Amino acid sequence: MKKVFFIVTIVALFFLVLIFQFGCTEESKAKPLTKAEMIDLGKYIVTTSGCDDCHTPKIFTENGPVFDTTRRFSGFPEGETLPEIDMKMIQPGMWSMTDKHLAAWVGPWGISYASNLTPDKATGIGTMTEEMFVKCLREGKYMGVGRPLLPPMPWQVYGMKTDQDLKAIYAYFMSIPPINNMVPQPTPPDNVEEFLARK
Repeated sequence: MKKVFFIVTIVALFFLVLIFQFGCTEESKAKPLTKAEMIDLGKYIVTTSGCDDCHTPKIFTENGPVFDTTRRFSGFPEGETLPEIDMKMIQPGMWSMTDKHLAAWVGPWGISYASNLTPDKATGIGTMTEEMFVKCLREGKYMGVGRPLLPPMPWQVYGMKTDQDLKAIYAYFMSIPPINNMVPQPTPPDNVEEFLARK
């Protein structure tokens, strides 16, 4: 009798665990996030993923550079010029260099600039659809179809995020104030010296 009771108890516990597990699985597949929840998730991802490091201009204080929150995610500041560069130092196997904002980078790929990620339609990502944005980070193409995204943009890392994460990032960027700031186009490596000589 005790043996039968023991077996019944084990079977009952097994089914309880299954039911509990099924309930948790169903709950995890629950309703999609609301727009506000997507924006909050995107804000969390963006804030903890270093996007400010390159895409937000800096203010220089006695304690070092801090993010200029009035120009957050506006990219390389329009009208800024680059310092003099020793071209011998940016050959393959040598150095890459950056400007004071960490928003312009020079290396064997030429000169690349941190993009304006605000939803400004003329100078930012305001004309990008969600699909274009996701494709951009998945495939490393400007606007999802154009030129390659250049170093140091870690699109390969961002491209491994889930669809929900990438859509949440897009939702957050589309929710922030647009800032009109025209970022220069990249300079190919064979034009760097000529470009800098004109400055």
